[in-house]
Amino acid sequence: MKNYILIALLGATTLVKAQAPDFPDLKILYADAKYEKLVAQAEKYTLKDELKKNPIPYMWLAKGLDKIASSGTDNEKFKNAYKDANGALAKSIKNDKDSSCYHENIEFVESFQMGLIERVTNELSANDYKKAAGWDTKYYKISFYTLGAKFLEGACKYQATDKGGANTIWLVCEKELTKVTSVEKWSKPDLEILKIGVLKTAECYIASRQTDKAKNLLNKVAPWFEEDAEFKEQFDALINK
Repeated sequence: MKNYILIALLGATTLVKAQAPDFPDLKILYADAKYEKLVAQAEKYTLKDELKKNPIPYMWLAKGLDKIASSGTDNEKFKNAYKDANGALAKSIKNDKDSSCYHENIEFVESFQMGLIERVTNELSANDYKKAAGWDTKYYKISFYTLGAKFLEGACKYQATDKGGANTIWLVCEKELTKVTSVEKWSKPDLEILKIGVLKTAECYIASRQTDKAKNLLNKVAPWFEEDAEFKEQFDALINK
């Protein structure tokens, strides 16, 4: 009996090693749209001692959960699929020491980032700043460039009557902004949330009678949005109030 158990364990170990590092089984499950099976298999890999620091299974886990979240399911296990996808993507990026997995999956990553920003903007449109901040802060863990999300968090706090908390965040943001010399490596979502963050912050500055501060902030980032008609329109509307 012991021999059979030993053989089974060795077989399982061999299977895991055979699948890594490319994990063809996960690729096949994704291609076949078997997302629940993909999530189950990817999660098994993340629980293996030898693979729990490997970013690839977490990336596939995020992809599977994201598909489940967007397509919908009656399975109670996946009621928080989108938030779980965000967490899995965050772990993948954290474990991805050379960023190779991130760059190989950049299309998915940027799509997911934009989806998160859409959730933020929906809550902003509804004037639900607490919910907007809740989604916004999740952006911190799925991007390398989070200055825009930080500006936006400050704006959400201001609108939720936490002016002290807002000013504390903005002081840090202003210092970080002086260190940014180029946004060439930023993703499109990184720039999008920066645009939203600084525009919302400028609105708050103007509301608190700090018009010059709003103008200075917008002028600092304006060169990065020269081709952005929406930014120009809102820039003019705010400055000419």
